[in-house]
Amino acid sequence: MLDQSRTDALGDALYDALTSGKPTPKISALEPDSDIEDAYRIQLRMLQRRLDAGDTVIGKKIGLTSRAIQDALGVYQPDFGQVTQAMLFEDGATIDLGTLMQPRLEGELAFRLKSDLMGPGVTVTDVIRATDYVTPCFEIVDTRFDDWQIKIQDTVADNASCGVFVLGSAQADPRDLDLSLAGMVLEKNGEVIATGAGAAVQGSPVMAVAWLANTLGKLGIGLKAGEIILSGAQAPLMAVADGDHFTCEIAGVGKCEMRFKGEAQV
Repeated sequence: MLDQSRTDALGDALYDALTSGKPTPKISALEPDSDIEDAYRIQLRMLQRRLDAGDTVIGKKIGLTSRAIQDALGVYQPDFGQVTQAMLFEDGATIDLGTLMQPRLEGELAFRLKSDLMGPGVTVTDVIRATDYVTPCFEIVDTRFDDWQIKIQDTVADNASCGVFVLGSAQADPRDLDLSLAGMVLEKNGEVIATGAGAAVQGSPVMAVAWLANTLGKLGIGLKAGEIILSGAQAPLMAVADGDHFTCEIAGVGKCEMRFKGEAQV
Protein backbone atom coordinates (compact mmCIF):
# COMPACT_ATOMS: atom_id res chain seq x y z
CA MET A 1 0.00 0.00 0.00
CA LEU A 2 1.22 3.47 -0.86
CA ASP A 3 1.72 5.83 2.06
CA GLN A 4 -0.55 8.83 2.48
CA SER A 5 1.99 11.37 1.32
CA ARG A 6 2.47 9.49 -1.94
CA THR A 7 -1.25 9.08 -2.61
CA ASP A 8 -1.73 12.78 -1.87
CA ALA A 9 1.04 13.69 -4.32
CA LEU A 10 -0.48 11.53 -7.06
CA GLY A 11 -3.94 12.94 -6.44
CA ASP A 12 -2.52 16.45 -6.58
CA ALA A 13 -0.83 15.63 -9.90
CA LEU A 14 -4.16 14.50 -11.34
CA TYR A 15 -5.88 17.65 -10.11
CA ASP A 16 -3.12 19.77 -11.62
CA ALA A 17 -3.56 17.94 -14.93
CA LEU A 18 -7.30 18.59 -14.77
CA THR A 19 -6.88 22.31 -14.19
CA SER A 20 -3.91 22.87 -16.52
CA GLY A 21 -4.89 20.60 -19.43
CA LYS A 22 -1.43 19.01 -19.37
CA PRO A 23 -1.37 15.20 -18.95
CA THR A 24 0.35 13.49 -16.05
CA PRO A 25 2.18 10.11 -16.13
CA LYS A 26 0.10 7.02 -15.43
CA ILE A 27 -0.16 5.62 -11.91
CA SER A 28 0.54 2.14 -13.29
CA ALA A 29 3.87 3.38 -14.68
CA LEU A 30 4.90 5.45 -11.67
CA GLU A 31 3.74 2.89 -9.09
CA PRO A 32 3.44 -0.52 -10.79
CA ASP A 33 2.73 -2.26 -7.47
CA SER A 34 -0.18 0.02 -6.63
CA ASP A 35 -3.59 -1.62 -6.25
CA ILE A 36 -7.24 -0.58 -6.50
CA GLU A 37 -7.36 0.48 -2.85
CA ASP A 38 -4.45 2.84 -3.49
CA ALA A 39 -6.23 4.12 -6.58
CA TYR A 40 -9.42 4.98 -4.69
CA ARG A 41 -7.38 6.86 -2.09
CA ILE A 42 -5.77 8.85 -4.91
CA GLN A 43 -9.24 9.50 -6.34
CA LEU A 44 -10.42 10.86 -2.99
CA ARG A 45 -7.47 13.24 -2.84
CA MET A 46 -8.20 14.53 -6.34
CA LEU A 47 -11.87 14.93 -5.37
CA GLN A 48 -10.98 16.81 -2.20
CA ARG A 49 -8.97 19.29 -4.25
CA ARG A 50 -12.06 19.91 -6.38
CA LEU A 51 -14.22 20.39 -3.31
CA ASP A 52 -11.68 22.75 -1.76
CA ALA A 53 -11.95 24.83 -4.96
CA GLY A 54 -15.73 25.18 -4.45
CA ASP A 55 -17.24 22.21 -6.30
CA THR A 56 -19.87 19.90 -4.75
CA VAL A 57 -20.67 16.20 -5.15
CA ILE A 58 -24.10 15.55 -6.69
CA GLY A 59 -23.88 11.81 -7.39
CA LYS A 60 -21.86 8.86 -8.58
CA LYS A 61 -20.87 7.22 -11.84
CA ILE A 62 -20.37 3.55 -12.53
CA GLY A 63 -17.75 2.70 -15.08
CA LEU A 64 -16.52 -0.36 -16.94
CA THR A 65 -19.91 -2.07 -16.74
CA SER A 66 -20.19 -3.26 -20.32
CA ARG A 67 -18.01 -5.79 -22.10
CA ALA A 68 -17.57 -3.32 -24.97
CA ILE A 69 -15.96 -0.72 -22.72
CA GLN A 70 -13.96 -3.33 -20.80
CA ASP A 71 -12.56 -4.65 -24.06
CA ALA A 72 -11.71 -1.13 -25.23
CA LEU A 73 -9.67 -0.41 -22.08
CA GLY A 74 -8.46 -3.91 -21.29
CA VAL A 75 -9.93 -3.97 -17.77
CA TYR A 76 -12.51 -6.46 -16.60
CA GLN A 77 -14.30 -5.20 -13.50
CA PRO A 78 -16.58 -2.23 -12.76
CA ASP A 79 -15.39 0.87 -10.98
CA PHE A 80 -16.96 4.05 -9.66
CA GLY A 81 -16.28 7.74 -9.37
CA GLN A 82 -17.92 10.91 -8.10
CA VAL A 83 -19.91 13.35 -10.23
CA THR A 84 -19.91 17.01 -9.25
CA GLN A 85 -21.92 20.12 -10.01
CA ALA A 86 -19.20 21.46 -12.29
CA MET A 87 -19.48 18.35 -14.50
CA LEU A 88 -23.23 18.74 -15.11
CA PHE A 89 -24.69 20.06 -18.38
CA GLU A 90 -28.37 20.19 -19.28
CA ASP A 91 -30.12 18.54 -22.22
CA GLY A 92 -29.27 20.31 -25.49
CA ALA A 93 -25.99 21.76 -24.23
CA THR A 94 -23.04 22.63 -26.43
CA ILE A 95 -19.77 21.56 -24.80
CA ASP A 96 -16.49 23.28 -25.60
CA LEU A 97 -13.91 20.59 -26.35
CA GLY A 98 -11.24 23.07 -25.27
CA THR A 99 -12.25 22.35 -21.67
CA LEU A 100 -11.41 18.64 -22.09
CA MET A 101 -8.24 16.70 -22.85
CA GLN A 102 -8.93 13.39 -24.62
CA PRO A 103 -12.74 13.11 -24.64
CA ARG A 104 -14.82 10.14 -25.72
CA LEU A 105 -18.60 9.89 -25.58
CA GLU A 106 -20.93 7.20 -24.29
CA GLY A 107 -24.71 6.99 -23.99
CA GLU A 108 -26.32 5.61 -20.87
CA LEU A 109 -29.17 5.76 -18.39
CA ALA A 110 -29.09 8.01 -15.33
CA PHE A 111 -31.05 7.42 -12.11
CA ARG A 112 -32.30 10.21 -9.85
CA LEU A 113 -32.83 8.88 -6.34
CA LYS A 114 -35.71 9.91 -4.09
CA SER A 115 -34.56 7.98 -1.03
CA ASP A 116 -31.30 6.71 0.41
CA LEU A 117 -29.73 3.37 -0.50
CA MET A 118 -27.30 1.80 1.93
CA GLY A 119 -25.64 -1.53 1.26
CA PRO A 120 -24.73 -4.26 1.65
CA GLY A 121 -27.85 -6.24 0.83
CA VAL A 122 -29.40 -3.78 -1.65
CA THR A 123 -31.52 -5.59 -4.27
CA VAL A 124 -32.80 -4.49 -7.67
CA THR A 125 -36.22 -4.05 -6.07
CA ASP A 126 -34.69 -1.70 -3.52
CA VAL A 127 -33.12 0.33 -6.33
CA ILE A 128 -36.39 0.67 -8.21
CA ARG A 129 -38.24 1.72 -5.04
CA ALA A 130 -35.56 4.32 -4.27
CA THR A 131 -35.56 5.82 -7.78
CA ASP A 132 -37.53 8.97 -8.54
CA TYR A 133 -37.00 8.67 -12.30
CA VAL A 134 -34.60 7.55 -15.00
CA THR A 135 -33.42 9.66 -17.93
CA PRO A 136 -31.08 9.23 -20.91
CA CYS A 137 -27.74 10.96 -20.61
CA PHE A 138 -24.34 11.32 -22.18
CA GLU A 139 -21.15 10.85 -20.25
CA ILE A 140 -18.10 12.42 -21.84
CA VAL A 141 -15.26 10.41 -20.42
CA ASP A 142 -11.78 11.87 -20.35
CA THR A 143 -8.33 10.90 -19.18
CA ARG A 144 -5.80 13.11 -17.49
CA PHE A 145 -3.02 10.68 -18.44
CA ASP A 146 -0.83 10.64 -21.56
CA ASP A 147 -3.21 8.44 -23.57
CA TRP A 148 -6.02 5.91 -23.24
CA GLN A 149 -3.69 2.92 -22.79
CA ILE A 150 -4.60 2.72 -19.12
CA LYS A 151 -4.94 0.05 -16.46
CA ILE A 152 -7.59 -0.34 -13.77
CA GLN A 153 -5.63 1.62 -11.13
CA ASP A 154 -5.24 4.48 -13.61
CA THR A 155 -8.92 4.91 -14.41
CA VAL A 156 -9.96 4.47 -10.76
CA ALA A 157 -7.47 7.09 -9.57
CA ASP A 158 -8.63 9.45 -12.31
CA ASN A 159 -12.20 9.51 -10.91
CA ALA A 160 -13.20 6.60 -13.14
CA SER A 161 -12.13 8.69 -16.16
CA CYS A 162 -15.11 11.02 -15.76
CA GLY A 163 -15.05 14.28 -17.68
CA VAL A 164 -18.52 15.87 -17.83
CA PHE A 165 -22.06 14.64 -18.46
CA VAL A 166 -25.26 15.84 -20.11
CA LEU A 167 -28.44 14.95 -18.25
CA GLY A 168 -31.61 14.41 -20.27
CA SER A 169 -34.83 16.29 -19.56
CA ALA A 170 -37.07 13.27 -20.27
CA GLN A 171 -38.18 11.39 -17.17
CA ALA A 172 -39.60 7.87 -16.87
CA ASP A 173 -40.68 5.70 -13.96
CA PRO A 174 -38.53 2.53 -13.82
CA ARG A 175 -41.55 0.63 -12.48
CA ASP A 176 -43.12 0.97 -15.93
CA LEU A 177 -40.16 -0.48 -17.85
CA ASP A 178 -37.94 -3.52 -18.15
CA LEU A 179 -34.67 -1.60 -18.25
CA SER A 180 -32.70 -4.69 -19.25
CA LEU A 181 -34.63 -4.76 -22.54
CA ALA A 182 -34.96 -1.03 -23.19
CA GLY A 183 -33.02 -0.37 -26.39
CA MET A 184 -30.71 2.61 -26.87
CA VAL A 185 -30.06 4.28 -30.23
CA LEU A 186 -27.11 6.65 -30.52
CA GLU A 187 -27.00 9.02 -33.49
CA LYS A 188 -24.15 11.23 -34.67
CA ASN A 189 -24.97 14.03 -37.11
CA GLY A 190 -28.24 12.34 -38.03
CA GLU A 191 -26.84 8.84 -38.60
CA VAL A 192 -27.19 5.83 -36.30
CA ILE A 193 -23.72 4.90 -35.06
CA ALA A 194 -24.52 2.51 -32.22
CA THR A 195 -27.32 0.59 -30.58
CA GLY A 196 -27.46 -1.23 -27.29
CA ALA A 197 -29.74 -2.56 -24.60
CA GLY A 198 -29.78 -2.23 -20.86
CA ALA A 199 -28.67 -5.85 -20.59
CA ALA A 200 -25.21 -4.70 -21.75
CA VAL A 201 -24.77 -3.03 -18.34
CA GLN A 202 -24.13 -5.91 -15.93
CA GLY A 203 -27.39 -7.49 -17.10
CA SER A 204 -29.42 -4.35 -16.34
CA PRO A 205 -28.70 -0.75 -15.32
CA VAL A 206 -30.68 -1.49 -12.15
CA MET A 207 -28.25 -4.28 -11.27
CA ALA A 208 -25.35 -1.88 -11.82
CA VAL A 209 -26.82 0.60 -9.33
CA ALA A 210 -27.39 -2.22 -6.82
CA TRP A 211 -23.73 -3.24 -7.29
CA LEU A 212 -22.66 0.33 -6.56
CA ALA A 213 -24.81 0.61 -3.44
CA ASN A 214 -23.47 -2.67 -2.10
CA THR A 215 -19.85 -1.88 -2.97
CA LEU A 216 -20.03 1.52 -1.29
CA GLY A 217 -21.96 0.07 1.62
CA LYS A 218 -18.99 -2.12 2.50
CA LEU A 219 -17.02 1.12 2.83
CA GLY A 220 -19.66 2.71 5.04
CA ILE A 221 -20.86 5.02 2.24
CA GLY A 222 -24.50 5.30 1.19
CA LEU A 223 -26.24 6.66 -1.88
CA LYS A 224 -28.31 9.70 -0.90
CA ALA A 225 -31.75 10.94 -1.91
CA GLY A 226 -31.40 13.48 -4.71
CA GLU A 227 -28.19 12.02 -6.07
CA ILE A 228 -27.71 11.31 -9.78
CA ILE A 229 -26.29 7.88 -10.60
CA LEU A 230 -24.80 7.29 -14.04
CA SER A 231 -25.30 3.57 -14.57
CA GLY A 232 -22.74 2.81 -17.30
CA ALA A 233 -22.34 2.77 -21.07
CA GLN A 234 -24.56 0.64 -23.28
CA ALA A 235 -22.33 0.90 -26.38
CA PRO A 236 -18.63 1.40 -27.23
CA LEU A 237 -16.86 4.72 -26.65
CA MET A 238 -17.28 7.24 -29.49
CA ALA A 239 -14.78 9.75 -30.84
CA VAL A 240 -15.98 13.37 -30.93
CA ALA A 241 -15.04 16.45 -32.95
CA ASP A 242 -15.93 20.08 -33.52
CA GLY A 243 -19.50 20.47 -34.79
CA ASP A 244 -20.68 16.95 -33.90
CA HIS A 245 -24.34 16.66 -32.88
CA PHE A 246 -25.35 13.58 -30.86
CA THR A 247 -28.70 12.20 -29.78
CA CYS A 248 -29.28 9.32 -27.39
CA GLU A 249 -32.76 7.77 -27.30
CA ILE A 250 -33.77 5.00 -24.91
CA ALA A 251 -37.02 3.19 -25.65
CA GLY A 252 -39.77 4.08 -23.20
CA VAL A 253 -37.63 6.77 -21.58
CA GLY A 254 -36.96 9.49 -24.13
CA LYS A 255 -34.20 11.37 -25.89
CA CYS A 256 -31.20 13.51 -24.91
CA GLU A 257 -29.09 15.62 -27.27
CA MET A 258 -25.92 17.68 -27.29
CA ARG A 259 -23.28 19.28 -29.50
CA PHE A 260 -19.53 19.85 -29.41
CA LYS A 261 -17.47 22.82 -30.50
CA GLY A 262 -13.76 23.59 -30.60
CA GLU A 263 -10.76 21.31 -30.18
CA ALA A 264 -9.61 19.21 -27.24
CA GLN A 265 -6.49 20.25 -25.35
CA VAL A 266 -4.43 17.14 -26.14
